[in-house]
Amino acid sequence: MFDISALDVVAFAAHKGSLQGTVSRSDLQRLSALTLPQPALSPLAWQVQGSMGVLRGTQQACLHVQIQGLLAMTCQRCLGPIDLPVNVERRLWFVPGEEAAEQEDTLTEDDVLPTSTALDLLELIEDELVLDLPWVPRHEVCPAPLPVPQDPSPEVSVHPFASLALLKKQDKT
Repeated sequence: MFDISALDVVAFAAHKGSLQGTVSRSDLQRLSALTLPQPALSPLAWQVQGSMGVLRGTQQACLHVQIQGLLAMTCQRCLGPIDLPVNVERRLWFVPGEEAAEQEDTLTEDDVLPTSTALDLLELIEDELVLDLPWVPRHEVCPAPLPVPQDPSPEVSVHPFASLALLKKQDKT
């Protein structure tokens, strides 16, 4: 009944529509570029429910988006793979026009977007997943100890500001 590649948000919300499915990480190009390929991980499960609600005194379309699964990234401490659980839950309001969306977005905790009659639902799901990624993925405790670099030439270390101290002494004389 509803097309996920060109969803009419207002009609979907007015009919209290509900869609669910799974999506492979490889089908989401931007997300794939930020994560590790892990064919063993099951697809990401998503669910979208539409409703009409009141946003600041006006009846507006609303989507409740949920996404669950696992993503694999590179730990920035040990540079090993890390599986990150995904549990995205967002409420998105849709208002007529870009200006109204920008204005309402600053006034509410939920995200506000301009109303669309051709919303690509998988693109919206990918956007939400990318926004949910950690800035610096890392294990709480890395599984293997980090390698300690060995200095090949054990020389006497010189204080990095020693030459600056010499220059300062020369200025005084």
